[in-house]
Amino acid sequence: MITLPYRREPCHGQSVPGEAAVAVDDLSVSMPGDDRLALDNVTLTVPIGSRTALVGPNGAGKSTLLKSIVGLLKPRSGSIRVYGMPVASCLHRVAYLPQRGEIDWRFPMTVRELVQTGRYVHLGWLRRPGAEDRALVEQEIKRLRLEELADRQIGQLSGGQQQRALLARALVQGADLLLLDEPMNAVDVETRMILTGVLDDLRAEGKTAIIATHDIGRLESDFDNVLFLADGHHVTAEEAFAQEHVHAMPAVGTR
Repeated sequence: MITLPYRREPCHGQSVPGEAAVAVDDLSVSMPGDDRLALDNVTLTVPIGSRTALVGPNGAGKSTLLKSIVGLLKPRSGSIRVYGMPVASCLHRVAYLPQRGEIDWRFPMTVRELVQTGRYVHLGWLRRPGAEDRALVEQEIKRLRLEELADRQIGQLSGGQQQRALLARALVQGADLLLLDEPMNAVDVETRMILTGVLDDLRAEGKTAIIATHDIGRLESDFDNVLFLADGHHVTAEEAFAQEHVHAMPAVGTR
């Protein structure tokens, strides 16, 4: 399984009044063991309650940015603030959905057990889930229409079902900020409809989301703003893609 920084941390305040959900300033990041920059002086501001798209080709730095915000990668320079606080100050407020390829689907775990790991940020690794935790798990399993698959080993799911299970794990955390890495990538029509409905519900609830996506056809309708990336740099829409319909999207907090 992918290792997330889900350990209990002292929470010195929920947020700084007036601060954005995410504020990235001149961020440069290298991958472990590699001196090359995967992100180079990227700046981004994400308002609370908004939905931001990260758009760019494979290798552009989208996943690197999400992993940096959740605390899986440490910056070489620059800063990241989440609700005005340092990264990892209050991990229960941030939920991360990795790409499916980063999960070991052979792991001997059921769908229900996978979803339940989303509660560990609240429990720590030693406390057992209580009745409230189990109820939340069942609620999100139902929300993602996985009831009949809840006791199935995770490797027995289709790609779309696996993606739904990962989103259920993220949602059961009850986070205010969702970092979703290609949630619609290579999923079936049923899963796309379910995920779209859940994301719309989260938007109506005032949740903040940053979503890496290749689907540029829905940027104007589904997102408040967009950050275009290429080779680890912020670029214009024209530089990233030549499609006319993405030109109207507002830029986000760059300078």
